Amino acid sequence: MVEFRIDRRSGTAAYVQIVQQVKQALRLGLLTPGDKLPTAKEVVAATAINPNTVLKAYRELDREGLVEARPGLGTFVRRSLARPGAAADSPLRAELVDWMARARAAGLEREDVAALVASVLDETRFDDRDRSDHPGPGKARGAETT
Repeated sequence: MVEFRIDRRSGTAAYVQIVQQVKQALRLGLLTPGDKLPTAKEVVAATAINPNTVLKAYRELDREGLVEARPGLGTFVRRSLARPGAAADSPLRAELVDWMARARAAGLEREDVAALVASVLDETRFDDRDRSDHPGPGKARGAETT
């Protein structure tokens, strides 16, 4: 079961944080179709947020077709967002853990790592139409290869 963490200093609404955390768990394969989400009462006890905030997040996830409310039973995952390369136990994740250790050893702080990752994401295409257009290691977007 997923355990929500609400960062009150982030500037992001609590219900959005819940939606984002559920989506992340779905992408990592930590939540799979049929899994039950914590009840609003359980989330309130763990995070001290308003029950309506939890219900708002769950309604948003329901609108997106990711979960479904079953009256009297709870809220259940309807579909996954997981892809093999993004699973919590994937080789890519292990490589990322190694990279993070090197970044920390180099003295980078969380904000430095976030900036690096964001800059690479901004330079890389991640749509399904054309995977050949993203820059490889050491290449800038639009760089000629002659």
